[in-house]
Amino acid sequence: MRLSAQQTADPLATPATKKLLRQLQGISGKGVLFGHQDDLPYGVGWKYQHGRSDVKDVCGDYPAVYGWDLGHIEMDSPHDLDSVPFDSMRTYVREVNERGGVNTISWHLNNPGNGGSAWDTFRVVKDILPGGTKHHVYTGWLDKVAACLLGLKAADGTLIPIIFRPFHEHTGSWFWWGQRHCTTEEFVQLWRFTVRYLQSKQVHHLLYAYSAADYADAAAYLERYPGDDMVDIIGTDAYQYSSSAAFTALLQQRLGILEKIADARHKVSALTETGYERIPEAGWWTGTLLPILKSYRLAYVLCWRNAHTGHHYVPYQGHGSVADFKKFYDDPATLFERDWKRLSRQL
Repeated sequence: MRLSAQQTADPLATPATKKLLRQLQGISGKGVLFGHQDDLPYGVGWKYQHGRSDVKDVCGDYPAVYGWDLGHIEMDSPHDLDSVPFDSMRTYVREVNERGGVNTISWHLNNPGNGGSAWDTFRVVKDILPGGTKHHVYTGWLDKVAACLLGLKAADGTLIPIIFRPFHEHTGSWFWWGQRHCTTEEFVQLWRFTVRYLQSKQVHHLLYAYSAADYADAAAYLERYPGDDMVDIIGTDAYQYSSSAAFTALLQQRLGILEKIADARHKVSALTETGYERIPEAGWWTGTLLPILKSYRLAYVLCWRNAHTGHHYVPYQGHGSVADFKKFYDDPATLFERDWKRLSRQL
């Protein structure tokens, strides 16, 4: 159990946003919500078939959590960096909300210093802070993000609560906001400015998620933490690249640290990105991932997207791990959309 109830980082958060945080707090010990990135727009071998989902094709139910990304909205692109049209994304977010699901959004924004991708590590963080030479560029981009987020409304006109996860994996150095490309003070200032700027644009329907990649201890995890008043959810992104034993050891180390921080700071914790590309082990879901999920008090787990046969993170029809994924789905510890719809009413 967490030590006490948590208040939203945004004191002006909408009632629906406060309710979502309360629900995520309330599932501790009851199970872990299962999520999938870009679940509805496409899967392995198909695109834009209304109502379709690789997860649903395999187990008969939708995920409880749906991941989206705003990358390229800052460039006035009609679609995100993975080619999902923003107009369609808005529709999907509404559909998910109507079905009782949870939406989480990351932002692989381009480098505002030279126009390169999020992976272009040209140093720019200092320049986009207040007083910097590129500050006007960044605030212009934030205006576009705010406009998009304010367009995410339910049928009754209320804003749909969103878990917003900016500047993820910052403890690595593959993104321009990463560890080696800005100082601790610059990163913290960037986070705090971003949150306050969005709030100044009347964006009050976000839960803010802070998700690190590598960290050896709590001090490393918290080195660039922007403050309890800026964060609702703490998480980690971790993928399997070698043996399941090594992956299990990695997650035990990371999630053990995360759980202690969550308890001490009264935060919701999550495995904000994970997966094993192509899932080459038929029993991976119940043999590797499930025991980990059962060992820690996580609100949700998000597996990455299903782009094609060479890049996917959940099974599709005919995949070798389908039978095991069904067992994973049937386990009481995993919560998919039907489970969440029932359980959320009680929280």
